[in-house]
Amino acid sequence: MQRARYSWLVFRALWELFRYEALLALRGFGSIQQRLKRQRPAEKAAGPELQKAICDAVLLATCFYWKPVLCLQRSVCAVRLLRKYGAAAKLVIGYRPAPFFSHAWVEVDGRLGLAQK
Repeated sequence: MQRARYSWLVFRALWELFRYEALLALRGFGSIQQRLKRQRPAEKAAGPELQKAICDAVLLATCFYWKPVLCLQRSVCAVRLLRKYGAAAKLVIGYRPAPFFSHAWVEVDGRLGLAQK
């Protein structure tokens, strides 16, 4: 992938992280969830190489972000970007009630797209 295009993806991922924080603070997670439900993948489908580049760009953007980024933030940002570029990405949130533990990840066509510990 071209360096300029990858840099743009990292910039977009940083923008999505800022956007997530602003929406969460102003409107709550319900607003974020509703916006994800309304967003549809773009017409032109992203190939596996672009999908991987988007996930890598999101991970790199978290390194530049000024505060720790949790799995839910990363996953929401990755889903928004993947859908913008045509991938049918799905946000998955799992939890264990006792002892409580939760995790969020991205699936594209039933395959793991983005997961972090």
